[in-house]
Amino acid sequence: MSGEVSFIEFGASDATTARSFYGKLFDWTFESGPGGNGYSIDGVGVPAGVHGGDPGAAPYVFFRVDDLDAAVARVERLGGTVSAVEGADDEASIAIYGEFRLCRDDQGSPFGLHRPPRA
Repeated sequence: MSGEVSFIEFGASDATTARSFYGKLFDWTFESGPGGNGYSIDGVGVPAGVHGGDPGAAPYVFFRVDDLDAAVARVERLGGTVSAVEGADDEASIAIYGEFRLCRDDQGSPFGLHRPPRA
């Protein structure tokens, strides 16, 4: 398990509004993401995106793992919880971005696991 930051996702009620805000704030550029409910962000330093339909969400930081199943089991064994990322398990999304799981540590702090796409 490597653990470096591999993806950042910004959740927002409206992805277009978030794109406008962060684009103006940081001069980021965006491309439409798969599924039409979000955007890929260029210029962040690591792969990143923004999605809509997520009121009150904060940025999600995802850490790279090579074996997602083993990492999920380890989180649970250590007292954390794991849930799937809604809408991120379709074949096209996995091929482009890899697989994701939302987690909380044993004290409730959120983080994510990310297995990058297989080459």
